[in-house]
Amino acid sequence: MCGIVGYIGPRECSPLLMDGLRRLEYRGYDSSGLAVLQGGDIVVRRATGKLGRLQASLDANPLHGTLGIGHTRWATHGRPSEENAHPHRAGDVVLVHNGIIENYLALRAELRAAGRTFSSETDTEVLSHLVDREVVAGAPLAEAVRKALLKVRGSWAIAVLSVREPDRIVIARNQSPLVVGVGEGEMLVASDIPALLGFTQDVVIVEDGQMGVVTAGGYQAFDAASGTRVDARRIHVDLTPAMAEKGGFKHFMLKEIHEQPRALIDTMRGRVSVESGEIVFDAEGPTAGDLASVERVHLAACGTSHHAALVGRHLLSTLAGVPVEVHLASEYDPAVALLRPGELFVSVSQSGETLDTLRTQRDAHAAGARTLAICNVVASSLARDADHVVYTHAGPEISVASTKAFTTQIVTLYLLALALGRARGVLSAADVQKHIGDLLTVPGLMEEALRENVEIRMLAKRYMHFAHMLYLGRGLLHPVALEGALKLKEISYIHAEGYSAGEMKHGPIALIDETFPTVVLVPQGPWYARTVSNLEEVRARNGRLLAMITTNDVDVAERVDDIMRIPACPPLLTPLVATIPLQLFAYHVADLKGTDVDQPRNLAKSVTVE
Repeated sequence: MCGIVGYIGPRECSPLLMDGLRRLEYRGYDSSGLAVLQGGDIVVRRATGKLGRLQASLDANPLHGTLGIGHTRWATHGRPSEENAHPHRAGDVVLVHNGIIENYLALRAELRAAGRTFSSETDTEVLSHLVDREVVAGAPLAEAVRKALLKVRGSWAIAVLSVREPDRIVIARNQSPLVVGVGEGEMLVASDIPALLGFTQDVVIVEDGQMGVVTAGGYQAFDAASGTRVDARRIHVDLTPAMAEKGGFKHFMLKEIHEQPRALIDTMRGRVSVESGEIVFDAEGPTAGDLASVERVHLAACGTSHHAALVGRHLLSTLAGVPVEVHLASEYDPAVALLRPGELFVSVSQSGETLDTLRTQRDAHAAGARTLAICNVVASSLARDADHVVYTHAGPEISVASTKAFTTQIVTLYLLALALGRARGVLSAADVQKHIGDLLTVPGLMEEALRENVEIRMLAKRYMHFAHMLYLGRGLLHPVALEGALKLKEISYIHAEGYSAGEMKHGPIALIDETFPTVVLVPQGPWYARTVSNLEEVRARNGRLLAMITTNDVDVAERVDDIMRIPACPPLLTPLVATIPLQLFAYHVADLKGTDVDQPRNLAKSVTVE
């Protein structure tokens, strides 16, 4: 996830672009850059790291001009470096891009064969060359952009400049956000509305599949496939800067909960093929050859990532047919793990900087295991130290309580299980095709679960005053119960425990009474009947019951005090959908209690100490 801005009008653009990038820095902070039309040419200035470095460069050597574009990057293709930073230039064309070009390798090979040279590792540079090739052939900039986009697959929000047409910015959107701020004789383009605040409250929302021409005097929108004119949807926004940084949500946590369907798509994009039944990771990930000889897998993680690893154990065992050990990284002991050379050791972390997880990975490497990092932060310590890395593409997660990192980690482990099963000959191409098809339904099912937000807030009002809560789940839903309880205790400070529903009668049932509510995860699936039995055990002790059920389950709904609903979903993927109501419930309880949701006491986003 990256942030883009663009300005055209009468004012010096560099300060406006930098202000917009500061408001978008939560979208990426690996590198940044500006391109400004100055003295008849477009001058590009880029820097690695946070925006302060780019600002220092501009302070030392200012850019002067009234037309420009800018970018702040969260690296996906290519490490964070100045050459991989945006904007990218090819000939007279300069552009910035948020998204992923899925077929960039094939396009890069084609362009190289035609004599084009590349200076970066990014997928975006391919797009700049495609546009420039059309410009050189005589196409106007807007038509050149349209023709170039017809050749690419993936997602994009782009802003494009050309030396040959110094009076316009051409933009386009497909599955990545893009808005246009309408001023008086000036226009501002951005990834999100926060970048427009202080400039205008009149905004055009660029729709998927649209492109447009932005001039100082106005905006024209077109269908990107046909080139025909379309209407532009203009709205008035009434947000404070503080609210807008969160995209209109009250807290970052709530925003990040709602970002999960898109985060799952980003994590899958470019890695799954329904047609071939293959899983293909990025260049830094393991190949089929790397996975073919794996006979045992170890997973190591802390906190929320450990809960994702527990789900991953079930997925890897079921789909790939391999023995799997899960290690709590803070308790890892090489003498107990009994690692053998050649085994696959998978470290799971949002930040890639968790000290305990780093240490276990280094121990595993020393023992001769092949190491794989699953993390969200590009070029983190965990990623740099591992033999292979698969990034989750969740985007920056600001709230300390992890949400979208958890679900994207599960998706990544699901993809790893499919790739491992295919490489070992346990799964056929047809098997993988079916599982990919199931996975592709999940973002839509998550959207359905998110639509229960108002009902879940009403539940939170009923339960916010309890001092203790018990969460129960079986099978794949046991780790979800653990995660639901963790979320509640992290941000609301209510004592909550996650437990195996089958183990409840071996101790925790002693706690049950009318003052100790139990959240039971009982959607329809392979663990349904036995979990219903555990639910009845709580009911017999006068325990208050809040059940998560499949939408059409009337039977359980009549046996409990309150319900959360989720749509029916493929059993192996139920954790992804079942997690949503528990995150929303924890959020609303904490918000109603007035705690600091995004920065709960005593916690930090990345645990880099003992």
